[in-house]
Amino acid sequence: MPFDALLTGPVLSPVLPFVLSLVDESPEPEDVKAGWTAFAIFLLLAAAVVFLGFSLVKQLRKAQSAKDAGVYGDEPQGVGEEKPENHGQQSS
Repeated sequence: MPFDALLTGPVLSPVLPFVLSLVDESPEPEDVKAGWTAFAIFLLLAAAVVFLGFSLVKQLRKAQSAKDAGVYGDEPQGVGEEKPENHGQQSS
């Protein structure tokens, strides 16, 4: 009989509930409540995500206008030319 089977079988099964009861020190459900501090942190994180989204859109627009101006080595986009609908995507 392998040693692992011996530990998981008759030796460990009576001891395991006792050990788990000592380790599990979670608070009771009535002792836990969400506070205003956690709500404020949540709102600040949501505001940070919104700010980063607006910043990303701004940087993407700036990069597209620089590409249209020919900064990256592409041909500059003419004033009378239409912009392609698929920016940087290959058509199949």
